Amino acid sequence: MGIKGLTKLLSDNAPGCMSEQKFESYFGRKIAIDASMSIYQFLIVVGRIGTETLTNEAGEVTSHLQGMFTRTIRLLEAGIKPVYVFDGQPPELKKAELAKRFSRREDANAGLAEAVETGDKADIEKYSKRTVKVTKQHNEDCRRLLRLMGVPVIEAPGEAEAECAALCKSGKVYAVASEDMDSLTFGTPKFLRHLMEPTSRKLPVVEFDISKVLQGLELTMEQFIDLCILCGCDYCDTIKGIGAQTALKLIRQYGCLESVIENLNKDRYQIPDLWPFKEARELFKSPLVTPEQDQMELKWSPPDEEGLLKFLVEENGFNNDRILKAIEKIKAAKNKSSQGRLDSFFKPSANPGLKSTPMVPKRKQDAPESKASKLANAKKAKTSVKGKK
Repeated sequence: MGIKGLTKLLSDNAPGCMSEQKFESYFGRKIAIDASMSIYQFLIVVGRIGTETLTNEAGEVTSHLQGMFTRTIRLLEAGIKPVYVFDGQPPELKKAELAKRFSRREDANAGLAEAVETGDKADIEKYSKRTVKVTKQHNEDCRRLLRLMGVPVIEAPGEAEAECAALCKSGKVYAVASEDMDSLTFGTPKFLRHLMEPTSRKLPVVEFDISKVLQGLELTMEQFIDLCILCGCDYCDTIKGIGAQTALKLIRQYGCLESVIENLNKDRYQIPDLWPFKEARELFKSPLVTPEQDQMELKWSPPDEEGLLKFLVEENGFNNDRILKAIEKIKAAKNKSSQGRLDSFFKPSANPGLKSTPMVPKRKQDAPESKASKLANAKKAKTSVKGKK
C-alpha cells in the first residue's frame, strides 16, 4: 500500500498507533534499516543536479557512499545502533512488479532524452530521478563501507523488509526503519519512518506500533494483510476503484478476501484475471527469512581507519582531512553508544505481582549487632555495674 494511503487510513481510523518522536529519543536502541531503500534515496538526493551526480575520477557514482557514510555517522553520534539489511532473491510473485519498474524507467529515459533536447530543466530534473536504479555494485559498495565503519550488515535470504521484521520479532532490534510500509504488513512490532531523513527537513520520526494498528482498525493480523493486498502491494495489482477506506470497509464487513471477492459488485469493480492474492498473503505471513536460531549476533566494532582511507580517499576521491575527522566522530560515537539507556536500569520485576521496594540504606543504629559487638557491649555493661558498687 502507498505510504500516503496507509498513513491517512491509520490517521483516520487508528490515530493511537502513531506517535511522533525526537530523533535523539532512540539513543541506545538497535534499529534494523532497509539498506536498498536508503541507497535509492541517496542516489536520488545526494549531490544530484539534473543529470549530474557525484562521481569519482573514474566517473563512477559516489552519491550512495556519501549519503550512507554521512547519515550513518549521524545515527551513531545520536547513540543509535544501526544494522543494515540487504535484499536477497526476490520472490517469484515480485517479477511482475520488477518488470513494471523496468518499463517505467524506460519511459523515463525517453522522457529525459526529450527534455535534454528541448532544454526543459524541470522535466530534466523530474525524469532523471525516475531513471535511478540501485545496482549490485551500489549494494556491494555500501556493504563494504558499512563493514569498514564497524556497523553490522545482514544479507537477507529474501526481502529485506521481511528480514527486518523477523529481527524485530525475535527481539534482536527495537524497531525497523524504512519508508516502505510493507514492513508493517510483514508484522514488524515497531516501525519507524523518517529516521534516515536529513536534518534539514526537520521531520519528526513517526513510530508505528503494530499491536495498536490492529486494535485501532479492529482487525486481526491476517485481516490487516488482506487489507494491504486489497489496497495494493508489490505482489498483486490493485482492483480499480477500491481505495484504502473502501478496502477497510470491505474487510471489516466480509472478514477476508475470499468473501470480499464473492460479494463484490462485479459490475462496478473488475478483478484482474491473474490476481494471486492467496500467494501474496502467504508471502506476508510466512516469508523467506533467517530462522531465529540462525540469526547472527549483532556487534558494532571500532572503525577500520586504514581501510576507510583506502576505500573512500584513494579509490573514490573523498577529501582526506574530512574522512579523518569523520573517523574520529565514529570513534567518539562508539564510546557514547556503549552507555546503556536509562530505562534499562529500571526493568520490571519478573513477578508482576510483587511490588518493588525502594533500596533505602539502614541507619547505623538499626543495623543488627554482630557477635563480637554483643560481647563487647556485655563486658562494658558488667564493668559499669561494678563501678557503681
